[in-house]
Amino acid sequence: MEINDSSIITKLSIVIPAYNEEKTIHRILNKVKDVQLINDIEKEVIIVNDCSRDDTKGAIRNYMESNQQLNIQYFEHEVNKGKGAALHTGISKATGEYLVIQDADLEYDPEEYNLLIKPVLDGFADVVYGSRFKGGKPHRVLFFWHTLGNNFLTFLSNAFTNLNLSDMETCYKLFRTDMLQKLKLRENRFGFEPEVTAKISRTNARIYEVGISYYGRTYAEGKKINWKDGFRAIYCIIKYNVFRSW
Repeated sequence: MEINDSSIITKLSIVIPAYNEEKTIHRILNKVKDVQLINDIEKEVIIVNDCSRDDTKGAIRNYMESNQQLNIQYFEHEVNKGKGAALHTGISKATGEYLVIQDADLEYDPEEYNLLIKPVLDGFADVVYGSRFKGGKPHRVLFFWHTLGNNFLTFLSNAFTNLNLSDMETCYKLFRTDMLQKLKLRENRFGFEPEVTAKISRTNARIYEVGISYYGRTYAEGKKINWKDGFRAIYCIIKYNVFRSW
């Protein structure tokens, strides 16, 4: 198969929004550092500290000093703006041909970046979603109502976008950087997922989905999303699909 320009990846930007992750940020960065990307793709790690109340900044600075071989770009917000706002900042700074979103917690495994990259290198995809509900990868058994809510939000999103995704709310999304940077993204909190899905569905992007593993956290372990964010997601699905001027 002839590889076109959109299939070439020399650098992958890994965008990590961080909020109060002082105790775990080094663990996810170790995983990002250790993963060997196929075709010797370079890694650019972009961390956006969303005005953490703990010493996330100090933990990141210490890590950067001790691991200078890893290309880490650090940015911070002077006030807390939300996960979506941190992603907007990170996306705007990305210089890789493709970028992937990585939460600072330990729910997703960076070893699976290569699963997301492969449909791109094979010349098929511009956007790849990592689905927690497809394939035979391990996933932690948690929260029946949370899973039901995820399925409902994905169904509702699909009904408006005419996509057949199985996991719209997944963190692991790989985008062609230039496509994503052209979108006018507005949501500052957890509305990012339905908004970006609605807007990318209206481009000519070739969207694929691959199965990934999921090591979920309980609320006691630091999980931040709650039922209010679910209602916001419904609002965003309707807003960004029906009122397209947004």
